[in-house]
Amino acid sequence: MEAILAEELAEEEQLVRRHRKEKKELQAKIQGMKNAVPKNDKKRRKQLTEDVAKLEAEMEQKHKEELEQLKLTSKESKIDSVAVNISNLVLENQPPRISKAQKRRDKKAALEKEREERIAEAEIENLSGARHLESEKLAQILAARQLEIKQIPSDGHCMYRAIEDQLKEQKCPLTVAALRSQTAEYIKGHVEDFLPFLTNPNTGDMYTLEEFRKYCDDIVNTAAWGGQLEIYETCIRLRRTLQFCYTVGEHSS
Repeated sequence: MEAILAEELAEEEQLVRRHRKEKKELQAKIQGMKNAVPKNDKKRRKQLTEDVAKLEAEMEQKHKEELEQLKLTSKESKIDSVAVNISNLVLENQPPRISKAQKRRDKKAALEKEREERIAEAEIENLSGARHLESEKLAQILAARQLEIKQIPSDGHCMYRAIEDQLKEQKCPLTVAALRSQTAEYIKGHVEDFLPFLTNPNTGDMYTLEEFRKYCDDIVNTAAWGGQLEIYETCIRLRRTLQFCYTVGEHSS
């Protein structure tokens, strides 16, 4: 049973990786198509936008079907495995004692697999949900502006990774760790500017100084999500404008 589960996880991870590779290849192809059409040719640009949206929709549909088929196959394999195990039930010797170091490694590996499973399940759900429809609309909006979506893992560092990516293009290399550290230091140094906007989610009261310091420490030492305050701080400190595109409007910070 464990061998089958491991095999299913491996197949799922391989499929997700292949999908990511295919998305990158498609974006490269789209970029080549954009480069081949003059910016002042409005008619061809309009057709290009429609072609890009069609290509992306076809790929999303293909990926959705492949993920759903894999999920169906996995369920059938589990049922067959349980039937075989019941009919061939045997008592096995007690496994050897596992060292603490091995337990830590196993726990880390299990957490990583669980994270990959959540990502894969989220991708399946996204392909048939409102988020997928929103992504399609956003892709069309960006294509009309000769921009494209870059995939960034939703692991708590995504805001900082996005800023890191854009700063690299402006020859201003700052790592996620550096951005987090600088953000925390700036907020710490401007207590009066930020403290009034931080409240305890359980009581609704403004943070105490102790809670405020912990909030800043978490920015540096954990994968705490960045929000409006961190975006505001980053714009001020780096003297940059961050622009956000939505399917129902546009916002600059």
